[in-house]
Amino acid sequence: MNVAVEQADGLRREALRIAGEKIYRDRVIEVFNPYNGDLVGTVPKATLEDVRRAFAIARAYKATLTRYERSEILKRAAEIIRSRTEAYSDLITAESGLCKQDSLYEVGRVCDVLVFGASQALVDDGEIFSCDLTPHGKKRRVYTQRDPLLDVISAITPFNHPMNQVAHKIVPAIATNNRMVLKPSEKVPLSALALADVLYEAGLPPEMFSVITGDPREIADELIVNEHVGLVSFTGGVAIGKYIASKIGYRRMVLELGGNAPLIVMEDADLDEASSLAVAGSYKNSGQRCTAVKRILVQDSVADRFVDMLVDKTRAWRHGDPADRSVQMGTVIDEHAARTFEERVARAVKQGARLLHGNERDGALYSPTVLDHVRPDLDVVTEELFGPVSPVIRFGTVEDAIRIANSTPYGLSSGVCTNRLDYITRFVEGLHTGTVNIREVPGYRLELTPFGGIKDSGLGYKEGVQEAMKSFTNIKTYSLPWT
Repeated sequence: MNVAVEQADGLRREALRIAGEKIYRDRVIEVFNPYNGDLVGTVPKATLEDVRRAFAIARAYKATLTRYERSEILKRAAEIIRSRTEAYSDLITAESGLCKQDSLYEVGRVCDVLVFGASQALVDDGEIFSCDLTPHGKKRRVYTQRDPLLDVISAITPFNHPMNQVAHKIVPAIATNNRMVLKPSEKVPLSALALADVLYEAGLPPEMFSVITGDPREIADELIVNEHVGLVSFTGGVAIGKYIASKIGYRRMVLELGGNAPLIVMEDADLDEASSLAVAGSYKNSGQRCTAVKRILVQDSVADRFVDMLVDKTRAWRHGDPADRSVQMGTVIDEHAARTFEERVARAVKQGARLLHGNERDGALYSPTVLDHVRPDLDVVTEELFGPVSPVIRFGTVEDAIRIANSTPYGLSSGVCTNRLDYITRFVEGLHTGTVNIREVPGYRLELTPFGGIKDSGLGYKEGVQEAMKSFTNIKTYSLPWT
């Protein structure tokens, strides 16, 4: 099977994948390269009937893969992707504008998800309980097992990680013998289709995975309320997540939503390390991560020195043509997003913040940007800014830092730069976030470990391969006499 579905002119004219069948439609969505505006390819606009058919086929299919077979499919998929790293990295860069350094890293993460899923598929997740634990107990034992859902998983993914977000949906589904219908972001659908083809090539029964592309205004509600949907797994913005929650009815949901991650720098921190974490956390993936550093809280006594280092490292951060391997940051997803960042930073400056570097835009190319003396009540930090901006907020005490960090509706992740155990324990206990990383960027994790937030940052089970596998199953208990 070819890595890409390309015509002689180099364009990818793609089809829906409904239980592996390729279906073309006259109405299409055009996918453009955010950096140069070139047309990368087209995907069909699915009809409501396409969506309903995908769910009906999936619901009718009974997956019977053994644990070994599931593990082997996922391992083979990882091997295939690893052997085509450059091709998939190029595809991610072309449709998203992420630089080659970021897209290569993403391909590696996809392989990690597949490998972790392969190993977890082999783990027997049952438990045994003896029943003679109380005065009125019986000589019996209770056993548990995890069964796949009766209905179909509906998955919806965003634009910021075109292939890895998809992997985090489909891999736990395969590992637990579930069926899934996925709608990727209409801005970056090509990587999702490529991953589907890899999984079919690796031996996945095509009925277990369909990919639907289309206009969310036309098909999104059907992905939520279709009679065969048993669980909706959504990663994306808060407003859409809350809309899903209001619409879903008597179904399960896993909502991974926005973030407003603080990086907190205490007076005892290694400032060289902290400033390096700040720039990496702010600018990797063009700042388009829910766990990116969105606010930098710095203790007053070290703030001037820290900001000088932050500005120097920001100036050195190379941004430009995402296909250039020396570039550390490509574009943001589109020109509209870049304009939004430009306008919000300009508004913050009018409200008293100091622009020390950046806020320059050329189409979808937006420069790494540093703001200092940002008040905690400015919307540049109270609302998620999904781009490469480093707003610095100065604070006095640990209590101030915790209060400011907890002052937004979000609660996904956080990072703390300190070596003092008393500070560490206070932040771990006091920060209202799903993750607290010490001397690391807020977004650090393994693809295996639990990941998710509280407050407006998420609802339902966490992600990460292990946690997603739990949410994609029903627990069944059974008991036997035991003499």
